[in-house]
Amino acid sequence: MERNGRIGTNDGLAAVAAFRARYRRDEIGPHYDGRRHLAFTGGLSLAAIGACLAALGPVSPLEWLVVPLTFVYANLVEYFGHRGPMHHPVRGLGLLFRRHAGQHHRFFRDDAMAFEGSGDYKAVLFPPVMIVFYLVGFALPAGLLLAWLTTPNVALLFVATAVAYFLNYELLHFAYHSAPDGRLARLPLMGRLRQLHTLHHRPELMQTHNFNITYPIGDWLFGTLYRGRRKPAPPRPRQFGRRGDSGV
Repeated sequence: MERNGRIGTNDGLAAVAAFRARYRRDEIGPHYDGRRHLAFTGGLSLAAIGACLAALGPVSPLEWLVVPLTFVYANLVEYFGHRGPMHHPVRGLGLLFRRHAGQHHRFFRDDAMAFEGSGDYKAVLFPPVMIVFYLVGFALPAGLLLAWLTTPNVALLFVATAVAYFLNYELLHFAYHSAPDGRLARLPLMGRLRQLHTLHHRPELMQTHNFNITYPIGDWLFGTLYRGRRKPAPPRPRQFGRRGDSGV
């Protein structure tokens, strides 16, 4: 059944249920513990942030500027990473595309957004190996470079802010896929942010609108913000991957 180019609700929910059953059977091992996964994400991130803050010396007003600058930088990295390789095949980043567009968006639709148990956390959170890679492969080298180019305080504030942004991303995304009537859904601003992400999970919108998971700075800047109040405007054209590539 089709309505306005979209799979009808009953057919769509049946497809989601079938995919969830296959994903749980094939991708979630018997020893996976979603609560430990969430605790690992939060614990490692908080430990890295705490270590950076503990190592700070007296911070000058100019050095504090790295915090808002890193926040905006991280927001744009989030935006272009999501709009690009997470939704369009890019050579060398196929795993990211398959995990996000091929699995996450089939596990969660705008009318089936909530996970059903802690085992489903695997379909929301980044794998632990990705967290370690982010810290060791990105944050640490960038921090060392900044320490060499500027000051140790700038480097420490950059790493602390970048890791805090990553943790904020993971926790907000987790909250969007929690029960709509739960405590997380009642947090300040959660209703508005969750609605933007829910709209992104419409099959017809996932490649064109609401790519920011956290705060819609990139979407506002690049014309892809959609609040659901009217027909969405076409986003500004942008090419990713090979000609003719598209997401699921």
